[in-house]
Amino acid sequence: MAVSVRIPTPLRRVTDGKDRLEVDATTIGGGIDQMEQEFPGIKERLVDEQGELKEFVNVYTNGEDIRFLDGLDTQLKDGDEVSIVPAVAGGA
Repeated sequence: MAVSVRIPTPLRRVTDGKDRLEVDATTIGGGIDQMEQEFPGIKERLVDEQGELKEFVNVYTNGEDIRFLDGLDTQLKDGDEVSIVPAVAGGA
C-alpha cells in the first residue's frame, strides 16, 4: 500500500531535501512512525510529548484536516495523499 506524503520546505532538511515521501501505513500516526524510522527527528517536529499533533502543524488527508477526522488515528488507504502544512502566523 502506497501513501504519498508531501513534505513542506521547513521539514526538508530532515528528509534530505525530499519534498515527497512514500509510506506504507494504515494510519497517519503509523505513517509518522515510519517516516521517523527513515528520517530521525521528523516526529518530534510534528507530535508533542503527549503524542498529539502539535498545535502549529496541520495535516490533511486528501484535502481533509485530520483534526476533523480521527486525528493521528485517521485511516489511510492505497493512493491517499497526505499533506503536512506548518501553520503560518502574521498579519497587519
